Amino acid sequence: MKRRHFLQSTLGATLSTIATVPNSSAFSTLTAQGQIPKSRVFNAPQSLRLGGPIFLKSDDPVALAKEHRRLGYGAAYVPNVKIGETDKIRAIRQAFAAENVLIAEVGAWVNMLDADPVKRKKNMDYVIERMALAEEVGAITCVNIGGSYNPTDWAGPHPKNMGKEYFDATVENIRKVIDAVNPKTAKFSLEMMGWSLPTDADSYLKFIKAINRPAFAAHVDIANIINSTERFYNNTALINDTFRKLGRWIVSCHAKDVVGRDVHLDETMPGRGVMDYATYLRNVVALPRTVPMMLEHLNTAAEYDEARGYVIKIAKETGIALG
Repeated sequence: MKRRHFLQSTLGATLSTIATVPNSSAFSTLTAQGQIPKSRVFNAPQSLRLGGPIFLKSDDPVALAKEHRRLGYGAAYVPNVKIGETDKIRAIRQAFAAENVLIAEVGAWVNMLDADPVKRKKNMDYVIERMALAEEVGAITCVNIGGSYNPTDWAGPHPKNMGKEYFDATVENIRKVIDAVNPKTAKFSLEMMGWSLPTDADSYLKFIKAINRPAFAAHVDIANIINSTERFYNNTALINDTFRKLGRWIVSCHAKDVVGRDVHLDETMPGRGVMDYATYLRNVVALPRTVPMMLEHLNTAAEYDEARGYVIKIAKETGIALG
């Protein structure tokens, strides 16, 4: 794939409207310092739509939506609902819209490359169902990973996860999902991973070109692709590169962090690692559309309180409003 020609042709229209932010000294200063590329600053930054799991024991959409707002969340993972539950889906859409909380993601966390053909078909049917749910409930995206050839861990590492067979099979699977649903608003996206494609913006662009469907979009998880000491220590450059190349297609992001432990890198909550969250947040709100940032992989309400508090603190320090 000729990445430079592809990017020039597809990003031209978007970049033609770019200008510095006239009424934001914080953004102007940070752009001048090179902490956010000038090509990522638009006429007005978006507010930050932070979201995450909640621990309210309720099935009432109104109560769930209000709890998100109480916690300062402007985005949410889809509540527990299945396709076909028409009344409940309608109630969720209405309740969350009333509280101005975006339904960010419908997860479809199964292995689309399972070695067992029966399981693989079952998994593909499930992903199609989740994509249909995303469309019906008004979610921004249905997200999954491509899968894995690992025989014991559906999302685990395997050498073939980086090869042509994996790429081609994933392209075919995603086309099947999108074509089965034909969504008009929701997008399907792949979560970035450290041990399976896509592992960076360049490999993501290859998927975008090969899949060739308007309903396929980009999902960003910077922590997942910090898979080397170079990226660990230079994560600011990694963040800027990711958003510069994928900005047109990004629809959702995950908020985690990475810490070094002895001879390996480990995931942790925002604020306990090395990730440049000021740069991460500035890139998110500089996108030409509202893109939620979702906390994940923590165990308790107290842990989410800490992680949420850190992200909100960095947002306030950088002059970013919450949505």
